[in-house]
Amino acid sequence: MTLEFASCTFGYRRRREPVLKDFSYRLPPGLTVLLGPNGAGKSTLLRLGASVARPRSGTVRLGDIRGGTADFRRHVAWMPQDIAPMPTLTAREYVAYVGWLKGMSRADAWHHARRALARVDMVKKASAKSSELSGGQLRRVGVAAALVHEARVLLLDEPTAGMDPHQRRVFRDVLTGLSDEVRVLLSTHDVQDLAEEADHVTVLHGGRILHDGRTETFFAHTPAGTLQGRAAEGAYTALLQRHDVA
Repeated sequence: MTLEFASCTFGYRRRREPVLKDFSYRLPPGLTVLLGPNGAGKSTLLRLGASVARPRSGTVRLGDIRGGTADFRRHVAWMPQDIAPMPTLTAREYVAYVGWLKGMSRADAWHHARRALARVDMVKKASAKSSELSGGQLRRVGVAAALVHEARVLLLDEPTAGMDPHQRRVFRDVLTGLSDEVRVLLSTHDVQDLAEEADHVTVLHGGRILHDGRTETFFAHTPAGTLQGRAAEGAYTALLQRHDVA
C-alpha cells in the first residue's frame, strides 16, 4: 500500500498558474529524498499528500483509501517545517496529546507515546519539558508525534532546517531505522540532506519531476572530476542544467 498522486492539479489562487498541474507520482518503499529549490512545489506536494490541502482535480490515495478521509489521515502523517514546543507539556505528553487529537483514547495515546518515542531514540527525554529540548530533539519528538497513531507513510517538510551537521546525522539515522516499517518522504532544498543511505531520490522543479529513481541512478548524473564530498551537489546541478532550469 503506497501513497499515490494521480493527475493532480493544485493552485493557491485560481487565476494564477497552478503549482502542480496534471501531476502524478507514486511513493516508493523506504526513505525517499525530495529535492528541489524553494518554490519547486515540494511543500504543496506534501500538503496534498497529508490531506491538509485538496487538489482542484485528480486524486490522492493510499491504496484503496481516498485522500481527505479519517482513515487516510490515520495512515499518513505529516510533519511541517516548524515544530513549536508546548512549554507546559513533557515530550511524552506532547506526543500523547497529538495521538489524542488523532482520535486515540487517552490511555492508548499515553501508551503509544512511549513506544513512538522509543522509535526515535527519545525515551530518556520522555519526562523533559518540550521547551527544554534542543532543536534536533524537538524534531525527533515531532516525528514521534507523527508516528504515534502508527502511520504507514511519513511526510517531512524541511525537517533538518537549522540543525548542525551532527544533529542532521543523528536525525537521518533515525529515519533510516524507520524506513523498513514506514515509507518516508523527506522534502529539502539542501543537498546535504541527501545521504547515500536514502533509497530513492525525486527531484522536483517548477511543479514537474526532473528525476525519480534509486539513489545510485541519481548519483550517476554526477559529472566526471567532481570533488570528493560534492557528488550530490554535482548530480543535482547537472540535472537542473540538463533541463535548462539552473
